[in-house]
Amino acid sequence: MIDQNTAAKNRHRVEEDPSSDEARLRQQAIGVKLRQMFDEVVSEPVPDEFLEILRRADARDQESGA
Repeated sequence: MIDQNTAAKNRHRVEEDPSSDEARLRQQAIGVKLRQMFDEVVSEPVPDEFLEILRRADARDQESGA
């Protein structure tokens, strides 16, 4: 047996479906775009300046015995 609170919640949920679907579609579109942007950033080469900074840090670590 369904109590009145559950029935009221289900009626409310049915009324929200169009806006919920729209929000879900927007979230999915945002997720797709974010994944595309992330994939682009990940595939970019590491800048030479950054690699030089890492080399210097490694050299300092080796000199200090760390």
